[in-house]
Amino acid sequence: MPEFYSAIRREVPIRTFNDWNSPVPGFCEVDMVAHGGTSVAGSFIQTLTMVDVATGWTECLPLLTREGSLVVEAITRAQSLFPWLLRGVDFDNDSAFMDDVVVPWCREQKLEVTRSRAYKKNDQAFVEQKNGAVVRRLMGYGRFDGVETARMMGRLYAAARLYVNFFQPSFKLKEKRLEGAKVIKRYHLPSTPYERALAYPKVTAAVKKRLRDQYRSLDPVALLAEIRAAQEELGNRVDRRAGQARGPQPAHTSILPATAATFAKTLGKTATVGEPRATHRRTRRPYKTRVRMPSKLDPHIAAIEAWLAEQPQLTALAIVGRLREKYPEEFGKRQHSIVQRLLRALRRRAAEQLVAQGPLDDAATAAPLPGVVDGSGYVGPDPTTAPLVEQAGKAIWRDRLIDIGSSSAMAPSR
Repeated sequence: MPEFYSAIRREVPIRTFNDWNSPVPGFCEVDMVAHGGTSVAGSFIQTLTMVDVATGWTECLPLLTREGSLVVEAITRAQSLFPWLLRGVDFDNDSAFMDDVVVPWCREQKLEVTRSRAYKKNDQAFVEQKNGAVVRRLMGYGRFDGVETARMMGRLYAAARLYVNFFQPSFKLKEKRLEGAKVIKRYHLPSTPYERALAYPKVTAAVKKRLRDQYRSLDPVALLAEIRAAQEELGNRVDRRAGQARGPQPAHTSILPATAATFAKTLGKTATVGEPRATHRRTRRPYKTRVRMPSKLDPHIAAIEAWLAEQPQLTALAIVGRLREKYPEEFGKRQHSIVQRLLRALRRRAAEQLVAQGPLDDAATAAPLPGVVDGSGYVGPDPTTAPLVEQAGKAIWRDRLIDIGSSSAMAPSR
């Protein structure tokens, strides 16, 4: 059997992720998802996932076991669900695909058969993405087996295929280029597979009309309610099967409302009452407000503000020196950093008050400033504390450095 399997696999050509080259709708990537839980022993349900490469249209079908004949039946069923004819299928190297049933049947149906490279998941990037975003998000990672469970999964996928293909947008890669060692990717705007099919020029007008009619007849809220109801039933089945070994467990009561309108009102609120979801996120903890610890400078803030009012140019070292002279048992050179932080806070507060005060009144602004030409052309004398340094082109006035330009610009034109 292994030699025969290898011979069939060698006959199927390889298609990598870079070999698609914008195919027309009808070329699909096919993969299976195992629902065996934490063990692969025994028989359990598999999900056959088919994703159209051009549009992202996704079809999921449950299989009772991994068998080639069931794969053929699932692909036949999927052909009736896809809006267009299948043109090609791309498998992985699973023995359920590379056998003497599936490959010959696909060739009889005029389907182009290709396969990915072994241990190269990126060769089937389209279907692998849907395995996580659709199948695992809907089904989780539990173990499912039995005919009734497969029938319930079929009910879940029947509602999910309409919701995903008509109402759930997704990104699609537009281009990818290499700049040095960096890969630059550009994506199309998010759109649904239905929208991509309508925008595709090679999809016939009859198919587009049928899709539009089907889209008008769908209600996304009702589809979502059907998905939740099927998930609830599957969750109950798993809980009942697990509870048989532990003893009788209390029966689960459905928290889903009877109508879609009532269900829509509960959206966003059902998580608080324990609604089972396929994925869970850790709740974000509220931010803990830190309590400010008392500072040694708190009793002396008023004195420091008085010192700064008299001498605004005081530094943190000078303030620490004054405090050390008055309170040698409390202060030393180690308090330099906390005084710096206090100075920043005080000066920031003073700047905010200065900005909040706004412009001065008319009387203050009307007073002539020293060194400013009045209406008669008289130039008043500069303050004695602000000598003019013409060589450097700058003047110091009230301990502030003011750029006054060159000496030629200072003198008024005669």
